[in-house]
Amino acid sequence: MTPTANQQRHCLPQGTVLDCYRIDKVIGSGGFSLIYVAEDEDTGGEVVIKELMPKKFARRDESFRVIPMDEKAIDNLNRGRALFFQEVAALSALRHKHIVAIRSFFLENRTSYIVMEYYRGKNLATYIKQRQGDLSTNFILRIFEPILEAVEMIHSRQYLHLDIKPNNIHLCPGNVPVLLDFGAVQKISRDTKQRKSGQVITAGYSPMEQYYQSGMIGPWSDIYAIGASIRACIEARAPMTAVERHSNDTMIPAIQAFKGRYPDYLLGSIDWAMAMDPQQRPQNGGELLAAIKSKRGRPRAGYKKAH
Repeated sequence: MTPTANQQRHCLPQGTVLDCYRIDKVIGSGGFSLIYVAEDEDTGGEVVIKELMPKKFARRDESFRVIPMDEKAIDNLNRGRALFFQEVAALSALRHKHIVAIRSFFLENRTSYIVMEYYRGKNLATYIKQRQGDLSTNFILRIFEPILEAVEMIHSRQYLHLDIKPNNIHLCPGNVPVLLDFGAVQKISRDTKQRKSGQVITAGYSPMEQYYQSGMIGPWSDIYAIGASIRACIEARAPMTAVERHSNDTMIPAIQAFKGRYPDYLLGSIDWAMAMDPQQRPQNGGELLAAIKSKRGRPRAGYKKAH
């Protein structure tokens, strides 16, 4: 069977068998991957499979194998493979009840596949849209305290997520949160500030340092994204982008914009997490979690730490 032009990029056909998994349907896509729901033929259960299929650098041949778009794309495709392996390594090392669980990894069709647990429910972005924001303090704490516990562990293991946003927070039945999509994950190292930090950008959630190759990324970068995600729960939209704020910051601080609707410690924590200067933010997930759980919120003036 010859793939259609649409299938060359967008999906493997329903019923395709990979290892011991039978593809049911495609449920998502990104610049470097396609995501499917599949059936485990050994157990009959459902799993999620992430396939490395770079949008700009690869296509499928007549056997549905993933091959470079042309000779110029070979290096880019190889870099994509390296990032995919990095995601596998991170998920294998970061076992936590609020982080998506990896089940296996295999090579087929000249590409790579990650098999992950399938979680019923919906993502936080969908929930925010349905409720039109204005989510309760109790709901916000119920979601973000566990997410911060997971992020604290991620940072303690010397990793950065670098793509935290409502779309990557899944709400299981009972609104139990699970952090998804580690495609942008990086290992923290001494040369983090020199690494390519502008690889994944989400307007409204990515801090300024992620926009530049020389940006000083670190745990504080994830903290900005968490603050922005909490603010989105209130406003039902992504906050002003970091680039816009850098040029002309007209975003009203949460402590002013939502005063009286939410406790000051929570609003102050949002503003602290979304400080434009990375040194003025909480320096890791544990620091912001402690501020929120203790209800003390943002420290008083004079807070500054060196990286």
